[in-house]
Amino acid sequence: MSHSLPLITTIATALGLALVLGFIAVRIRLPALVGYLVAGVLIGPYTPGYVADTEIAGELAEIGVMLLMFGVGLHFSLDDLLRVRKIALPGAILQIVVATALGAGVATLWGWGLGGALVFGLALSVASTVVLLKALEARGVLDSMNGRIAVGWLIVEDLAMVLVLVLLPPLAGWLGGHTPTEQMGNPWQALGLTLLKVAAFIVLMLVVGRRLFPQLLWQVARTSSRELFTLCVVTAAVSIAYGAATWFDVSFALGAFFAGMVLRDSEFSHRAAEESLPLREAFAVLFFVSVGMLFDPAILVDRPLQVLAVVGIIIVGKSIAAAVLVLALRYPLNTALTVSASLAQIGEFSFILAGLGKSLGLLPAEGQSLILAGALLSMAINPLVFAAVEPFQVWIRSRSRLARKLERPVNPLAELPMATDARYLSGQVVLVGYGRVGRRIGETLRGHEIPFVVAEQNRERVEQLRADGIAAVYGDASDPAVLIQAHIVNASLLVVAIPDTFKVRRMIEIAHTLNPRIETIIRTHNEEEATLLEQEGAAKVFLGAGELARNMSHHVLERFGKA
Repeated sequence: MSHSLPLITTIATALGLALVLGFIAVRIRLPALVGYLVAGVLIGPYTPGYVADTEIAGELAEIGVMLLMFGVGLHFSLDDLLRVRKIALPGAILQIVVATALGAGVATLWGWGLGGALVFGLALSVASTVVLLKALEARGVLDSMNGRIAVGWLIVEDLAMVLVLVLLPPLAGWLGGHTPTEQMGNPWQALGLTLLKVAAFIVLMLVVGRRLFPQLLWQVARTSSRELFTLCVVTAAVSIAYGAATWFDVSFALGAFFAGMVLRDSEFSHRAAEESLPLREAFAVLFFVSVGMLFDPAILVDRPLQVLAVVGIIIVGKSIAAAVLVLALRYPLNTALTVSASLAQIGEFSFILAGLGKSLGLLPAEGQSLILAGALLSMAINPLVFAAVEPFQVWIRSRSRLARKLERPVNPLAELPMATDARYLSGQVVLVGYGRVGRRIGETLRGHEIPFVVAEQNRERVEQLRADGIAAVYGDASDPAVLIQAHIVNASLLVVAIPDTFKVRRMIEIAHTLNPRIETIIRTHNEEEATLLEQEGAAKVFLGAGELARNMSHHVLERFGKA
């Protein structure tokens, strides 16, 4: 019976085994992701026992990538992407060049040809957005400035790989492989056509999609049918991704990302994210299982030194290169470490590139096996790398004067101008974060002529605030130097308007150390965290759901004359 139902058998086996091994991994203090990857290895063609259908698993994984990237788009607007362009664009391009050179150099030492070495290096240069999202969400920093920079960086990498995938076939003959008949011609013409298609897709989504799809979502929501709403969300994600790949030669992942971005403008974007979450989580598991299925454990025994070199390039080489680039762009050490950890893995684009390189006669069979080995091992290790970021930062800060200096790079925006109005420096409100929530608070304070100083991690936003005549300082408010620059000593109130719950306690501690009389107000979406902070008396906490319920209840009571 199982042979006549390969789809059901594959899904049932993959999810069931992933559940068991993921649970075991968590119990022995390893990331659940490791269990999912091992589950894939066990049902793959290179280990004895049951072998799942690799083609079906691959297609299910593609759906997982689509839904996950759609979810990113729902939380990541075009404005967010543009705000980090000054670091994400040059950083990603330079990092791709450095990582490609490292990979190609090692492959050349192994005796590979130019084409194979280039494909190998490119495959090691691009990180998995899916893995990054899981890591950022697990740490609750997806919406933080560092999280946005990391996601923006990987989106630029994805765009670059789209161009590589289209340019590689017409260039294959020059690189020592064979050019497909339908791809013969001028490579520059192919590049121009690719750029034109990608630009046409982006314009279509931003101009037409931004108006059409939110309206479609609104019409479906009016039916009050939860099933139709969920179907509409999933259909939009999958169909736009498919259309992008079919008509514009844009990857499924990138197409789904832009689908999420255009739906973000809808007032139902949060509901769309919630409704699609279970599907995204389930298919994400299938993605990791499918990666494990492609892995041949024999490569670890046959070529251990080569595997070690590949993993070293991915986790150490790329990370160091990214950290140096981020610091060179005058961002703090914390941002450099976060971006480095984000890039210390490879994923879906690496598999696609390896498969294409092999089919074009550029990449040897062992090259594809090494890329898969590097992907599996780096995915398994990446959560541990992320977990080590904060302890490493604490350790290096305590032992290195240079590290302490890099946390506060010389930057004119990191200090308030000497000409700052004196009324902003006494009895003022220190407002941490100037995003959607912080901006509204700031507008209210300005409207009532209450002095305030903004502490913000987005350099471009600080520049704009100063241009608008608002006192603002650039930096991470969990760093004492930033709050000192905001004159927290003389402030009457600290308002933390960012969702980064991990750093809130540190900010409160610094504020009360420097100014014991200061009152602190924070926002959170975590009910347990809110209760704990209120019990400690550390701050006045505003819980998103609680404030919404209170305001709605007050309106109802007013309606019945009970307020």
